[in-house]
Amino acid sequence: MGRLFVVDLEGRSYNCKFCKTQLTLADDLVSKAFHCRRGKAYLFSNAVNITFGPGEERMMLSGMHTVADIFCCCCGQIVGWKYEAAHEKSQKYKEGKFVLERGRIIDGGVDSEFYIDTRPTISDGEDA
Repeated sequence: MGRLFVVDLEGRSYNCKFCKTQLTLADDLVSKAFHCRRGKAYLFSNAVNITFGPGEERMMLSGMHTVADIFCCCCGQIVGWKYEAAHEKSQKYKEGKFVLERGRIIDGGVDSEFYIDTRPTISDGEDA
């Protein structure tokens, strides 16, 4: 096996729940209205630090699609799937996009442990 290079994303990201590897940017979020067997899922236009399973035909709620499962490149956990092809015209917008299962990702936004609130506030000494 070769050396593993991980893409480091700039900005707010969604990360693998199991190993915290960055998978996609919040700016790449297309829709939160997706569902999978395990619950909610999000549709993204781009994803990084993933590997692909084999493509397969899968019947979904919206019809037949050619999809490939996607896995975190660091820990190997399945995190969702990629739409390779849609067989119905109304579903073509999904082609080339990624679905990440909400239960397998975490919001890599502000880390509360290191967050410093810089908003101006009124202290007790400033009461008028």
